[in-house]
Amino acid sequence: MRKIDLSNAVRFLSVDAVERAKSGHPGAPMGMADIAFILWTKYLKHNPNNPDWMNRDRFVLSNGHGSMLLYSLLHLTGYKLSINDIKNFRQLNSITPGHPECDITPGVETTTGPLGQGLANGVGMAIAEKSLAAEFNRPKFNIVDHMTYVFAGDGCMMEGISHEACSLAGTLGLSKLVVFYDMNNISIDGDTSLAYTENVKKRFMSYDWNVIDNVDGHNFSQIDKSIKDSIKQNSKPTLICMKTKIGFGSPNKEGTSSVHGAPLGDEESKLTRDALGWPYRPFEIPKEIYTYWNCQDKGKKLESDWNKLMSEYKSSFPILYRELNRRGSLKLNKKVSKTLLAISKDETSPIATRKCSQIVLENIGKLIPELIGGSADLKESNLTFWSESKALNKKDFTGKYVHYGVREFAMSAINNGIFLHGHFRVYASTFLIFSEYAKNAIRMSSLMHLPCLYIFTHDSIGLGEDGPTHQSVEQLSSLRLLPKMHVWRPADLHETALAWDFALSKSDGPISIVLSRQKLPQIERSKSQAIAVSKGGYVAYESRKKIDAVIISTGSELHLCIQAAKKMKSQNVNVRVVSMPCIELYMEQTASYREKIIPNIDNILAVEAGVGDCWDKFIGKRGDKLVMTSFGLSAPGDQVMEHFGFSVANVIKKTKNLIKKNRKKK
Repeated sequence: MRKIDLSNAVRFLSVDAVERAKSGHPGAPMGMADIAFILWTKYLKHNPNNPDWMNRDRFVLSNGHGSMLLYSLLHLTGYKLSINDIKNFRQLNSITPGHPECDITPGVETTTGPLGQGLANGVGMAIAEKSLAAEFNRPKFNIVDHMTYVFAGDGCMMEGISHEACSLAGTLGLSKLVVFYDMNNISIDGDTSLAYTENVKKRFMSYDWNVIDNVDGHNFSQIDKSIKDSIKQNSKPTLICMKTKIGFGSPNKEGTSSVHGAPLGDEESKLTRDALGWPYRPFEIPKEIYTYWNCQDKGKKLESDWNKLMSEYKSSFPILYRELNRRGSLKLNKKVSKTLLAISKDETSPIATRKCSQIVLENIGKLIPELIGGSADLKESNLTFWSESKALNKKDFTGKYVHYGVREFAMSAINNGIFLHGHFRVYASTFLIFSEYAKNAIRMSSLMHLPCLYIFTHDSIGLGEDGPTHQSVEQLSSLRLLPKMHVWRPADLHETALAWDFALSKSDGPISIVLSRQKLPQIERSKSQAIAVSKGGYVAYESRKKIDAVIISTGSELHLCIQAAKKMKSQNVNVRVVSMPCIELYMEQTASYREKIIPNIDNILAVEAGVGDCWDKFIGKRGDKLVMTSFGLSAPGDQVMEHFGFSVANVIKKTKNLIKKNRKKK
């Protein structure tokens, strides 16, 4: 049987699926089929019977628009992805969507499509493998020992995130990471030389990568040798520069942009079949080709051999074995919640909530060894580095703190990859304003339902002198718009501890904890109020049962509102102050609870030092907001807050004016 026929099975499944869907990207699958054939049948360690086998090699299709390449590979090797699933490519409710999605299709490791992010995910997976191996492997027991392979195209390389992620990969010496660069030199607009002329080999050599250059991506022996050589590398990640022809085999479209993102068309599909000697009807694959490709028996044996090793490991290292299994199941140490609930018990002094977060880490850090993450070159500002933190580095991967450098986007996408690998809880930290650099990776955390924790500090105009370039205004609202995201903006140590408790217990979707630079007073609470924090919104202060107005606030503005309510009490104005550290969690409570906290009255004022569109649903048509409607200013933080009206006096004024206005309307 010709090798070209084996890789042609991938080509024509891809061509036929795109033709049937009348949309898609056939060019990359046609061009990379030969590379995929060698990798998947000869080198990739995986088990189609169990896509979640812990020690499988990870495969990431970073150029996710070529999704039919991956679906064809999964189908041919024996995953639960049928020929009917292939025929339903890009159709409603199919398991073969336009771009690969990890929570839909068995065998898909990560959701890709936004170019470059899959490559960064792969870096995260390689970090996870190396970290787990450093912690759990023992002599003669390499229970964590796998490769991470990434397919990436010109678009991935153009995206800035590829620079961020690959630079860090070289610094960390991720030798089990192999990236296949599909150098077909074609983008949607045409030849890549229109906008992309850099020397990729020199670029990656400068990152301290091993670069294998000038490999013919259609020469099976060259492909084979390059993979074999990359696996031998033990100190650097490897980039294999594969020269391919986009739309390989198409007589009229090979090597052109017209085959990048559109079907070949019926006539060109027939011509391509003739050119490549593929006599079969659409979606027809000969039995002998299926037999060659099928990896079920091979995969079953690979996992069985590993299970035997694990059984011996269990006998020799029972404590490590149990700990590894605990982390794999994401079960949290039972002491964590109890510790978090008690942290703020005796604290009375004003503390910045970023410092509160560090206090939390000091108390629970030892209890969650699976927690890995870091800061984008701001550890002294974000305070995510606690006293027993240890940074991992090229020579020692036993630490759990990652110095990400000034790479917010890559940091977040890498964290997605670490979590997807398994056995870790992840966090990433930077200033709230720089969440904008990371936003698309944060969005992917939400899209993939990953409980990645984002710790954002310097949360408002209250940070002061750095001015409007660094003062967050619209970012809180922006994060709150993301489906599955829970945004916490705590007001003191207790709310910060409960935010962490929620974050560590969450398993579906990301969490943002948004923290202040400036010191904030501790809020006095009854036992019931302290418990109610876990509902996302609760009554923090109330002068009398008969309510004249309700003030809703979060974070650094909450104490101002409570002080204002206390002063108004002496003026016979009865105000309830509602703390709402997490809008999303509050909205998940029962309607009766929400009505109890925020009654149906006219006089509702929302107070938050950010753009406040998210508060409209709470204040109603007759309510009001004290929020930001412009960018900030450069001055000491307390002066900036005062300038924009975030003061006790102005909260009182706004509340009284609201009551007066609504009284007149009646």
